[in-house]
Amino acid sequence: MLESLDNPIWSALTTEHRLLARSHGLARRYLPDFSPFAAFLHPTKDAFADLQRLVSPGEHIAFFTASPFDVPGGWQVDRSRWIDQMICEAPLDLPPDAPLPLGTTDVPEMLELTAATEPGPFSPKTIQMGSYFGIRASDGRLVAMAGERLLSTGFAEISAVCTLPEFRGRGYARALTTFVAAQILATGKIPFLHVKSENGAKVVYQKIGFRLRAEIWLTVLSLR
Repeated sequence: MLESLDNPIWSALTTEHRLLARSHGLARRYLPDFSPFAAFLHPTKDAFADLQRLVSPGEHIAFFTASPFDVPGGWQVDRSRWIDQMICEAPLDLPPDAPLPLGTTDVPEMLELTAATEPGPFSPKTIQMGSYFGIRASDGRLVAMAGERLLSTGFAEISAVCTLPEFRGRGYARALTTFVAAQILATGKIPFLHVKSENGAKVVYQKIGFRLRAEIWLTVLSLR
């Protein structure tokens, strides 16, 4: 089962998120308003030709793969690097104060929060990929959040973990991540996440109970 996390986007788009997928031949991608992620079972030239039918010129598409792959002509590599994939298999206790569930009416604030903190891509319909939770300040502002992104058989990815700079250091990210991870574990799935190795949040995830599973190659492409 863990081997499916070597190609987590493909796993999601062929199982629990198959209804959110656009497909052509050997290529799959999320609907644009949901996520910029795309995937192949194998990154062949034929698969790239199929993907070209699903992507607009200049549009950014992102991949998580177990290793780098060759990119054919007609595509531009905008970014590529190794990132850490972490999983949590240990039982977790729910935080004493449950965060607030977020819904579609909260999307404008969620977009503002992610634009200010840049935790990764977050689109108008990303909230429909899983469950999201937040913490509000005394004045009602949404100041921290986290939720689920890639969902597949047996696994759920935690994503969009972010806190406004002036509210950091209060344990919000740890509480939110712990809550979402505990919820995932309670359903019988294993939570996982992706983080840059140099990101200080990695230490927080380790304290919660996450461990490094593998390095994953992130590639962001655009069609010329």
